[in-house]
This record gives sequence, structure tokens and C-alpha cells, in this order.
Amino acid sequence: MRAWSCSLALASLFVAPLNSEVLFGQEKPTVTLSQPPEAAVKKSMRLPRATPESQGVSSASIAKFVQAADEKVNSMHSFMLLRHGKVIAEAWWAPEEANKPHVLWSLSKSFTSTAVGLAVRDGKLSVQDRVMGFFPDALPEVPSDNLKSMRVLDLLTMSTGHQDEPNMRGSQDWIKTFFAHPVPKEPGSFFRYNTPATFMQSAIVQKVTGQTVVDYLQTRLFDPLGIEAPKWDANPQGISIGGYGLYLKTEDIAKFGQLYLQKGVWENQQLIPSDWVQLATDKQVSNGADAASDWNQGYGFQFWRCRHNAFRGDGKDGQFCIVLPDQDAVVVMTANTINMQAQLSLVWEHLLAEFREKPLPEAPKDRENLDGICAGLRARR
Repeated sequence: MRAWSCSLALASLFVAPLNSEVLFGQEKPTVTLSQPPEAAVKKSMRLPRATPESQGVSSASIAKFVQAADEKVNSMHSFMLLRHGKVIAEAWWAPEEANKPHVLWSLSKSFTSTAVGLAVRDGKLSVQDRVMGFFPDALPEVPSDNLKSMRVLDLLTMSTGHQDEPNMRGSQDWIKTFFAHPVPKEPGSFFRYNTPATFMQSAIVQKVTGQTVVDYLQTRLFDPLGIEAPKWDANPQGISIGGYGLYLKTEDIAKFGQLYLQKGVWENQQLIPSDWVQLATDKQVSNGADAASDWNQGYGFQFWRCRHNAFRGDGKDGQFCIVLPDQDAVVVMTANTINMQAQLSLVWEHLLAEFREKPLPEAPKDRENLDGICAGLRARR
């Protein structure tokens, strides 16, 4: 049985504007979801703010987290905590600041898979489509059987069948380089973290839509969320890199996490199909057996499963967008650190148990202390 087959069977349980048959290629969509009105698309939007206590979290517990992160993570750059859709804490380690975009590294991957989901919704492709079918002029003279069987689904789940990542360095044609790389294992049977596989998702979206991923997402995701002028680096062929290269502000990342927490709904608009959100953030493939590692809890469509029934997008050096459905919360962190597990574990240690169902009594002195701590933060690297 292919590694993802059990998870795919769950798709039949979802009731959404796009059903699982549409998503997985048995038929093409005949309905597309409405786009936000032009007036809503153009506005710049700031997330609502609230005191921690009003949303059931103590300022004192957040202060302990910020202090621990400052002491143990070398070095934090920013932190934002959302509860019930409201920002209840935010901090920047100078010279980082609220209006400064930050490199996302591989957190970019979650945005790329979102573009794939929207292209599926728009009837541009199916996740069952063969990858080589999009680029017939870039194929090796004799494609292997495993290459022939590789699908968009295998790109999404990092199970392309590659033993090692294709090396794009120095290549002027990343698509040809990807196809020239050996595929020794059956696609779908073997998890191998694979940034070039995400690039290929970006290349496919550009092929079928005529737009780069960043342009394709502009009206469908970035504008409705009030994310202004995102920057996404391109490869020598003019294709958004996909697996990295996106720069966003901390609050932009928080909006993205909140959108996924809300099953793709934003201001009464279904921006992303809810069944796509479910599949993207469910465990589609196994990626290890260490119960104590947040990198061994399963992988979805360019999202990692976490302990504590959470999921996340993440990137090199400590870029995190963590969604906690059970707590109705989102945690965003940017950093420049080596030990990402230690950074993530601070969330479980200091924040996870602090979410209460009802508001807490306001604590002005604790909030003042938290504000003072956040005002004095300085990045060490």
C-alpha cells in the first residue's frame, strides 16, 4: 500500500465546496469559489489586538516564555501570539521590527503548496497529474519508470522517490536538472525532504496559470489578507523558487497561520477550500518514529505535523508558523538559530498549558512587566 493511501481515504469524509474526487483528479471542478470584492482586496489590514487575560492567557506566562526564548535561543528575531484570532503578544529583537520583512526560508513551502491547492480549485491541474507531463521538452531521453509515475501528490508530500535531493547549484535549467536526477524508489513510498520538489510545484503552477506563484497568490491570498508587496526570489528561468526565497513580515505570517486555523475562511470568504486545508495539514506520510521529535510526527502537503495535535510551516534558522487547533491559537517566531527543536520546545514548555477557556482577571502590572521585557530585547545575531 502506498504511504499516503490511508490519509487520502479520509478525504471522502469532508463536505466542502470541492470534494475529494475533484481534488484527486477523478473529475475537473465545475465551480470556483467566489473571490473577495475589489474593495476588500485593496485594503491593508492589521490583525485585531487584545490583552492576554481577555483571551484566557496570563501576561506573566507569556513573559516567562519571552525571557526563556531570549536566554536560550541564539538568537530570536520576533514573536507573535494569537488567541481566538487576536494578537495578544508581540515582540521584536532589535534591529528587527514590525514593518521589516524577514526571510522565511522553507516556511515558503507552505505558501507554495497553497498555490497548488488554489490551482486545483481553479481546475488548472490535479494532484494525480504526472509531473513529467507538464514539461515534455525537459525530459531525459529515456525517462525511468519511477520518473514516469511521479505525480504532483508526490511533490507535495516529499515522497518523489529520490534518494538524495537534486542539486540545482550552478544549473541554468532547474527543471531539466530535476528530471535528470535518479529516482531509485517508487514515488509515494519514501519520505525524503526535498526542496527541489517544492520548486517543481512552483514551476507547475506557473506553467498552468501563466503567472509566477507570487503573482498567482497576490489576488487570491496576499491581497485578501492585507499582505502588501511580498518579495519572492526567482531562479534563472524566472520561476519563483518555491522552496524558499519568500520574505514577509511577522504579522503576515500570523495571518497565514490564522487563515489555516480557520479552515481557509477569511472575513466570510472561503479563500482556500476547507478540504484542501484539512488534507494539507493532516499526516499524509510518515517521516520517523521518535515520539519526542517534532520532525517525526508526519508530513502533509508542505506542512509538518507536531506533537500536541498541532501543525506548522517552518524554515531554516528558526522560522515558525505554528497552529494549535485545540487551543485556538497561532504562534509565530522568526530567528537565526541552529537548534530549532529547542526553540519549538519552549512553546510546549511555557505556553501550551497556559491557555484557559474563559477570560482571566486583568493584570495591569503583569502586562506592564511583559511590555518592559519586550521593549528591551536585542538580537545577538
